[in-house]
Amino acid sequence: MNYKIVNGSISYGAETILEEINFEIKEKDKIAIIGRNGAGKTTFLRAIIDNTILEEGIGQEKFQIYKQGSPIMGYLKQMSFENSDKTMLEEILEVYEPILKLEKRIQEKEKALQIKTDEKLIKEYTNALEQYEIQGGYVYKKEYEIAIKKFGFREEDKHKKITAFSGGQKTKIAFLKLLLSKPDILLLDEPTNHLDIVAIEWLENYLKNYPKAVVIVSHDRMFLDKIVNKVYEIEYASMVEYIGNYTEFEKQKRENYQKQQKDYEYQQAEIKRLQAIADRFRYKPTKAKMALSKLKKIEQMTIIDKPQQYDLKTFYANFDVKVQSGKMVLKVDKLEIGYDKPITEVSFELYKGQKLAIIGENGTGKSTLLKTLNGNIPKIKGEFEYGYHVQKGYFDQQMEFLNQENTIFEEIVQEFPELTTTQVRTLLGTFLFTGEDVFKKIKVLSGGEKGRLQLCKILRKQPNVLLLDEPTNHMDILGKESLENILKEYTGTLIFVSHDRYFVNKLADCILEFENGNGNVTFYNKNYQEYIEDKENNERVNDQQNEIKDSVNKNKNGNMKINNIKDRKKENNTYFIEKERNRIKNKMKKIEMEIEEKEKEIQEIEKQMLKEEICSDYIKLGELQEEIQKKNQEIEKKMQEWEFLNEEL
Repeated sequence: MNYKIVNGSISYGAETILEEINFEIKEKDKIAIIGRNGAGKTTFLRAIIDNTILEEGIGQEKFQIYKQGSPIMGYLKQMSFENSDKTMLEEILEVYEPILKLEKRIQEKEKALQIKTDEKLIKEYTNALEQYEIQGGYVYKKEYEIAIKKFGFREEDKHKKITAFSGGQKTKIAFLKLLLSKPDILLLDEPTNHLDIVAIEWLENYLKNYPKAVVIVSHDRMFLDKIVNKVYEIEYASMVEYIGNYTEFEKQKRENYQKQQKDYEYQQAEIKRLQAIADRFRYKPTKAKMALSKLKKIEQMTIIDKPQQYDLKTFYANFDVKVQSGKMVLKVDKLEIGYDKPITEVSFELYKGQKLAIIGENGTGKSTLLKTLNGNIPKIKGEFEYGYHVQKGYFDQQMEFLNQENTIFEEIVQEFPELTTTQVRTLLGTFLFTGEDVFKKIKVLSGGEKGRLQLCKILRKQPNVLLLDEPTNHMDILGKESLENILKEYTGTLIFVSHDRYFVNKLADCILEFENGNGNVTFYNKNYQEYIEDKENNERVNDQQNEIKDSVNKNKNGNMKINNIKDRKKENNTYFIEKERNRIKNKMKKIEMEIEEKEKEIQEIEKQMLKEEICSDYIKLGELQEEIQKKNQEIEKKMQEWEFLNEEL
């Protein structure tokens, strides 16, 4: 599969959105489209689907669109529900129609085998089972069950009609259906918006292992870093390709800029030198020829353009707290939060200067906690108490504290009547509100603009405790980086809700995790990286235990199928029994080899421990002993698995 646009462009009337597009999607490519808000990223995604938007660009090559293999494209905005009376499960199962038809065929063959058996029927049945396995028949149910759960739906939601869901939930269902349909090219526009960390991590893993091509528009840096192998940046109406993930893109862009700047400066210096020689000697008969040769040399040069500066226009704020708080900032003790009934109970303590990230799935009570701590909603039970001299600033992701009928200018004047017109304009200018834009009504602003205005008001008050609910929503990458820098320098105490893991990782020195299902809330006095490492270690142990169980269950299921066929016609069952026995034996041999390999590795480590330079190094000895212990644990698990298989055999 290959999809290619050569020398394309996109315009709306007299405005050029993109002037020269050279873009290619190869099979299994994972591509990021990045750029500032308003750069044309979403428009470009639409152009991949609807080629009529494209026209000839300014490049030398002939404009063309090349498609090899007639790739099927999937785009969320194309997804719709033809029959809203269907349940969510019925909608999702439409994706698996080929597997369901094959399932029905297998059942028909099984019924036929109960009546009579012959070689042809057995062969057809076996082929159908093999096709079923190839198409994912044994895993598709688990695939959609996990996806439904990770996207925040409950078991009972599967049987609700589409009409019963909210607009946001319908979008999630359409998104799930799109992902599970596995088109040749998957086009995703800000897929992590409104997803919690659990759903983002599932989606990340799903896309990383997606067997076909993916094109993603996103401002989520960690998400892009873990998935993409190619980045196209849109800047100044141009599109530039970089190989690698987001971190590699940043590095290459910086290096390319520095190289072009040096090459430009060197060439300009050389032109100046040659021109000076020509100007000096062009009117001297004996030197005129030399002077002309210098001018000729300048004419023959391929002129290097001065590199454009990065588009670094963003908001900024240099502020400190007005009043220092006491050492103890906040004590929360068995605080029950919720509206009509308790959602969960929370306990933790926070000290001056700490930066607490509140994370967890949607609907678990994160924003409710912030609203309770800010006094927007009453507590149900328990206590929370702020320390001495605490002055709060609260950022509400719903923007409820902005007067929609005010202009931007009026909003600031009403909040800070002591400021002069010049001071108001200067303050707004630091948050990118300039010229006539300050007289726009708040109700016509974008989400990103409203967020900047709300931050402007909060930071101007210089509070010593910040409560921020999803402050990076609607921000592009430069906006996020700017806010990160402001908050890193902030000397007060920070409590924030966020699903942006990069943002959390940059700022948080402690974590408050809201767990779904059990309603637990756990405080971790460690940064995000340490928190993740602990979680991964625990999950690794659980996965190893589950693998052994799954292996045993798979063998039992396989034997059940054999026994069913045995009951139908015992004399024709030899083929199936031997096939299953051989599979189990091969698995056991593989485990035996793995155990032998681990034992050899232990012997090598033990040899190292006898070396003179190691014997006296107690730290190294301890590390080697831990390694031996870990390998012995792995051998123990393999032995358990071998014993299960031997029992099945």
